[in-house]
Amino acid sequence: MNFFKKATGMIVLTLLLVTSLFLNPALVNAEETEETTITILGTTDIHGRIYPHDYATDSEDDDAGFAKIYTLVNQEREKNPNTILIDCGDVIQDNSAELFNDMDVHPMVQAMNTMKYDTWTLGNHEFNFQKSFLEKNINAFNNTVLAANIYKEDGTRFVDPYTIIEKDGVRVAIVGLIPPHIPTWEASSPEHFEGLNFSDPLEESKKVIKELEGKYDILIGALHLGKDAEYGSTGGMDIAQECPEFDVLFLGHAHATLNEEINGVKIIEPGSYGWALAKADIRLVKNEENWEVASIDTANLETKDLSPSQEILDKFEYVHTESVADANKIVGEITKDFIERPDYITGDDEITTIPTSQIQDTAVIDLINEVQTFYAKSDISSAALFNFGSNLKQGDFKKKDVAFIYKYANTLNGVNITGENLKKYMEWSVSYYNTYKDGDVTVSFNPEIRGYNYDMFSGMTYDIDISEEAGNRIKNLLISGEPLDETKVYKLALNNYRLGTLLNNGWVTNEDKYYDSYEELQDSGRIRDLIIKYVQEEKGGKIEPKVDNNWKIIGTDFDKEKQEIVFEKVRNGEIEIPTSEDGRTLNVVALNYDELMAEGKLEAPDSSSDKETTDLSPAEEITKQSTVSEAVESETTTYTVKSGDVLWKIAEKFNTTWKKLADLNNLKNPNLIITGQNLIVPAN
Repeated sequence: MNFFKKATGMIVLTLLLVTSLFLNPALVNAEETEETTITILGTTDIHGRIYPHDYATDSEDDDAGFAKIYTLVNQEREKNPNTILIDCGDVIQDNSAELFNDMDVHPMVQAMNTMKYDTWTLGNHEFNFQKSFLEKNINAFNNTVLAANIYKEDGTRFVDPYTIIEKDGVRVAIVGLIPPHIPTWEASSPEHFEGLNFSDPLEESKKVIKELEGKYDILIGALHLGKDAEYGSTGGMDIAQECPEFDVLFLGHAHATLNEEINGVKIIEPGSYGWALAKADIRLVKNEENWEVASIDTANLETKDLSPSQEILDKFEYVHTESVADANKIVGEITKDFIERPDYITGDDEITTIPTSQIQDTAVIDLINEVQTFYAKSDISSAALFNFGSNLKQGDFKKKDVAFIYKYANTLNGVNITGENLKKYMEWSVSYYNTYKDGDVTVSFNPEIRGYNYDMFSGMTYDIDISEEAGNRIKNLLISGEPLDETKVYKLALNNYRLGTLLNNGWVTNEDKYYDSYEELQDSGRIRDLIIKYVQEEKGGKIEPKVDNNWKIIGTDFDKEKQEIVFEKVRNGEIEIPTSEDGRTLNVVALNYDELMAEGKLEAPDSSSDKETTDLSPAEEITKQSTVSEAVESETTTYTVKSGDVLWKIAEKFNTTWKKLADLNNLKNPNLIITGQNLIVPAN
């Protein structure tokens, strides 16, 4: 309910008490006003995690899993027995969870039952599998499954729209909502939502509030919705603005971390995988026969430093053991690292600046497209990387490596598409990039578009001109060496999720689909299974990195010297690469040399030094750069420049910076080093 209404109620209550005490001083010693606190705890987007372990990398995950969440839940229940535990969806998918889909009750649902969850709001990924699988687990959940905006064909709701739980005499109404886009996202598998319709969350919120009128003291939203709207629907912010009757909205779906207040409504989201447990302490005061909300305190309780619950670890040890064993099954051999520099600026495996895989063609995406093309017997293929750090490292090729480069249990489809619509699809995809402007030294990404919606194409060559606005960027497009024919029909391989995008945009119809790996191969028809099958049967168990560099970004005019100056400051931590507000998209604003200079984050160049340099011939400049200063101390040695070397790479080898090397060698132009040149470097 709106805080204005709450505040008004408290003022009236206070005036009544003061008046009563003034008229009857004997009441001073009367029993204090009755009050209580109800605690609501919420999780979301756990995605198959019971143990704090990521099976795609077979590594510990310090801030993930139901086991750690349960430690917090038990602590909070000890503090306040008037506690309610809710989940906001996306529970039974990801992190090898599909290994257990044939069980009568999925382990993730068993875990929720063990932890005594009061409600479970369905998420969109709950619909990734057969409808019968979802219904089986809905029935197995011990308490209430929620989703007010899912209707059956007869007009009744698929699951409960809300539930009312009484704690210490307080009636707590909890409303569940889900994104209405399931028919789009699962368009290639309509059997997953057969007979179901999905309404707009905001309209359904207003409808449910009317249904609940007079039946609650606290109104809670358990929403599998992010703060912001997507795809023309409504988000948590819209509901808070239009429905101030809610006291707290627990959000999900966006994998974001937030704790805010909008229009008097608290909104909170605890990230994903079990990073935190969302908590709302709601204090109420009795006003005659009615409870009035006096205050609400919200917080995200992080799990990183907690020990996991031994009860959960013991009960679900079989899940962990089987998942680890499956992740480490050897399915082939990798002859060489597929991406040598996953992070474009630092070169590290962990992506902290710009993912190399998002700004240039790589062997990882080419492997995925090669597999898709082979099984769909297509002309062209499209695929996205769901993990920016996707890579295959030299050594054994294990199942966990496949899960690492292909996160989701998607299946493969082949569709017939006209050249005209193929071009529209490609333009839609490359809107992922921001438009280049003068002074930029990096390519950056549109924060409104998730990286998993950026597809890279094979079976063609093309350029992406980011000097142009979105919708007019695909240039020099050739298929089999010929310009795109907009009237011709091409065979395109893509995953089932992306097929939903094409169907929703009218670029293909269901009749255009000519191949479905699920229909052909059933449970072995996932793209991850096809990658393994291809490596074993078509590559003899060995794979080597191959990249055809069939696409590139154009329309930029990067000054390499200025770029390296900025990059060194990024590597040193002096300049940060901007990220989206929710932290899910890296590199959302291009670093611009001129702007950084104006902000005082870069030093102005020495104009006298520049003039001195321009007075020298290239040969004289190189001779000058190679001159050893008399001031150089004895703790140095020399390094001979090799083919492909750049100064910052050499600096990394000797645990120093390019700027120190430039100063040590009197380099007026740090980019001007040549093969065979001797440089002074710190001695190891």
